[in-house]
Amino acid sequence: MILKRCSKSFIGYVILSIGLVLCVLWSLAVGEAKIPVKQVFAILGNVLGFVPSTGAEITDRLILLDIRLPRVLSALLVGACLSCSGVIYQGLLMNVLAEPYTLGVATGAAFGASFALVLNLRPIALFAFAGGAASLLISIFLSGGKSRIRNSTRLILAGVVVSSILSAGITLLKALAGQQASVIVFWLLGSFSAADWTQVMLVLLSAFSVLVVGVCYSRDMDIIASGGPADALGVDEKKTRMLLLFVSSLATSIAVSTCGIIGFVGLVVPHLLRLIFGPEHRRLVVMAFLGGGILLVVADTFSRMLGELPIGVLTALTGGPMFCFLLWRER
Repeated sequence: MILKRCSKSFIGYVILSIGLVLCVLWSLAVGEAKIPVKQVFAILGNVLGFVPSTGAEITDRLILLDIRLPRVLSALLVGACLSCSGVIYQGLLMNVLAEPYTLGVATGAAFGASFALVLNLRPIALFAFAGGAASLLISIFLSGGKSRIRNSTRLILAGVVVSSILSAGITLLKALAGQQASVIVFWLLGSFSAADWTQVMLVLLSAFSVLVVGVCYSRDMDIIASGGPADALGVDEKKTRMLLLFVSSLATSIAVSTCGIIGFVGLVVPHLLRLIFGPEHRRLVVMAFLGGGILLVVADTFSRMLGELPIGVLTALTGGPMFCFLLWRER
């Protein structure tokens, strides 16, 4: 039985890893200026020192290294970050509806970032984190404080209320923004069109932070998610919950500050992987990292092919019906 489970996990890792590599190569190759995959390999190999010289045109190198590569890596890392955060929220709160967006964290981060955009304050990531952290703290307070944080229903309801209030605040900011309103609206819908290497490094730190924390505390999350007496098994439940909620909220806030609100990634990907591979969090966190990356790389590629359609629209149109189907299936 253990061997069968390990074999299934290994196959899952292999499929997701190969799928992610293929999606990245496809995304780098397609666009208004098509670059053959062979040329992509040659340019990347030259940058990494594997290929001494390439016959690539300077235009192809500029498009690939300065425009497409940072954009694809940003999409990959943001998707991984949101998906891993979703695993942590769902595991800690034992509720498949729990994720940064339903708890108000993403909306709080969007409010903070919008506030910074209106007043031209920098860095935007700092204000996004402040908004996301404040939203989480308010949601926890409304749900009854740390002593009641285990009640996921109260916490989710509090998050929905906080998110609604902050959404109204964002609307007010857009009304007061004047000519900047269009920039805020487009940013809120989600886009990687302005991605650069600075953004890549920022989301890289966020994505790997939530991945490392999720893997290191996977056993604790397994115990908490089981509903058993965590303290009796050597797990400080309150401390673990607060630490993991803080890290995942920080990662989500930074992701939102770089690309805007992109929904359903942290909701659908973890839930779908849990149905296929089971609830063990060590395996689930790593697979969610890969699966979330695949989803957003593909969505961003289609966004480019459709004339820079906001990526949040695509994830909502695909993730929403998929999640409805999953809920219907588990009636």
